Amino acid sequence: MKKNWLALSLTLALALALSGTVPILHAEETVAEGNSAAGKGNVSSCGGCHGENGNSAMPTFPKLAQQHSSYLVKQLQAFKGGTRNDPVMSPMALALNDADMLDIAAYYSSQNISANPAPVLPADEDTADGATDEKKAKEAMQALLAKGSNLYRNGNLASEVSACIACHGPSGEGNKPAAFPALRSQHADYLIKSLTDFKSGTRSNNPENMMHMIAKKMSDEEIKAVSYHISTMK
Repeated sequence: MKKNWLALSLTLALALALSGTVPILHAEETVAEGNSAAGKGNVSSCGGCHGENGNSAMPTFPKLAQQHSSYLVKQLQAFKGGTRNDPVMSPMALALNDADMLDIAAYYSSQNISANPAPVLPADEDTADGATDEKKAKEAMQALLAKGSNLYRNGNLASEVSACIACHGPSGEGNKPAAFPALRSQHADYLIKSLTDFKSGTRSNNPENMMHMIAKKMSDEEIKAVSYHISTMK
């Protein structure tokens, strides 16, 4: 019965995602739009980590370009309110007022996200059978990407991991009204860290702990696989 319910819920979620149907927000939940030009003048201190145009050079820092403004505002509010903690972001968010957040989010959402180079396994990481030669490393990455693609679209019924497509869309475009983030072309390293933090409970600012409930059921290999796959989405 439990598996049947999960299969039904995933099917419905997938159907909603493919049809473009999104959750209906009440008027009081609507996020106002900021001023992109004003936001550009407020991001000088952000560029060191996230890049001048929101495309961070360091793979452990998230790209903010083309991210939904609703999601960016939500995260800045979480850093400022203490429901999400980071030694760098938390004090920076404290200095921002609501208008600043809206303007910064509007600026980054108006920028184009950059594509990532083809992913490769870390140099110090062996392939599944212990081999480290280039051909087998490429084959191992292709297997990981295929696994990640399947997990993104179909989830894992056996372990009750929901399909990512239900909330983040067929192409990783996310859902602006629901403040579900766009994921396409995000750094794999940052995605791996985020999912690992959700899994451990280190990051759980979602009121319903949706991502924690999903990530805690994922294996480390599944986290790596879906992160690499998402990093290739455009």
